[in-house]
Amino acid sequence: MDIVELFGSKVRHFRKLRQLSQDELAELCGLHRTYVGSVERGERNITLVNAEKIAHALSVSLCDLVKNND
Repeated sequence: MDIVELFGSKVRHFRKLRQLSQDELAELCGLHRTYVGSVERGERNITLVNAEKIAHALSVSLCDLVKNND
């Protein structure tokens, strides 16, 4: 799994843990729902600025979203 897929998987994990829909997360981040969906599917190589927005909205550190727990 590459870093883009890992990040997306972690975003989905923490979003579901907080019982948020993609729409709700997108609103908290100030991003579009389809953008959040493509991030979760590992289709987007996002900027650090948007990664930080997502981490903040999920109340996790950016490190938590890129850390490989293997």
